[in-house]
Amino acid sequence: MSHKLQCNWEVEDTTPSIDPSGNSASNGTTTPVESRTPRQVKISYLTEQTSHHPPVSAFYIHCPQTGVSARGFDQISAKFTGTSIRVSPGQHNLGIFVNLERWENEEYQLTHPAAHLGGLLRGSLSITVADSCYMTCPKTRIKVILQYLEDGWVGRSQNRLEGVVFRYDPEDDNTTKMKSVPRGDILAKIHGSWHEQIYYTLPNETEPRLLIDVAPLFPVVKIAPPEQYQLPNESRRFWSQVTTAILEKQYGQATKFKHEIEDRQRQKAAERKEKNEEWKPRFFTGAVTPLGKPDLTEEGKQVLKGLAEDDFYLEESKVMGA
Repeated sequence: MSHKLQCNWEVEDTTPSIDPSGNSASNGTTTPVESRTPRQVKISYLTEQTSHHPPVSAFYIHCPQTGVSARGFDQISAKFTGTSIRVSPGQHNLGIFVNLERWENEEYQLTHPAAHLGGLLRGSLSITVADSCYMTCPKTRIKVILQYLEDGWVGRSQNRLEGVVFRYDPEDDNTTKMKSVPRGDILAKIHGSWHEQIYYTLPNETEPRLLIDVAPLFPVVKIAPPEQYQLPNESRRFWSQVTTAILEKQYGQATKFKHEIEDRQRQKAAERKEKNEEWKPRFFTGAVTPLGKPDLTEEGKQVLKGLAEDDFYLEESKVMGA
């Protein structure tokens, strides 16, 4: 069994009520059509490394109170370009698939843009994004193109993006550029900074409306299983020696521990191959299938249900990957 992670987040649901007419905000301050008292909701997360070669992890996120879930495969590809490292989705990473159960199970696919890690030669690391990503929903026939714009050589980073929301035909879709979208199909235009404020403008309007203000947002601390419930393959225990060495800035030791784990994984894989044993994940039905959208096993469903009830108990895995 490969390493895994289960955790919860408890957050306030402050999203405004949605008016089907599209008038969810009367102005740029995102004033909701119908105000309501924020409620506390729980978001549960389950992930498992389902493949060692290539390294791929499946994940599933669920919020029972809102009926929103998300799933996908986590895999990246990194290539050195000479002055920077280009980080892009791996072949099994087709993005995040978000399901809205209470909106007739509308499903939205969100792809990932590539990013560049630069400043390697200067010793001043920086991350830039200059790529396109897409959001599609075949059921509503709505698509979004988001274009992350590269900053110029002069001046500070602006982290700008532009986008367009439009009607599309899922059966005949080859639109990848904003300029290719027919004007009559446009539902809204998007612009702003993905580090600060992002706005949208409706057709026949000139006044932009605030979609989201990213600046004041901060990560919520996750609620992990108590130490006595963490199994040997739980990520925090599985990588504990590596994590401790990094925090103590003993990078040579961290590398040593990392290599030991990888060697054990390779050894286990060789033993399975010799015995003609097929590797099977515990909580997901396939290592890299179904394509882009991992399915939970019955045990995986029970684990996710237990997380929503703060039940972190799991029996130790019978098969270990390292």
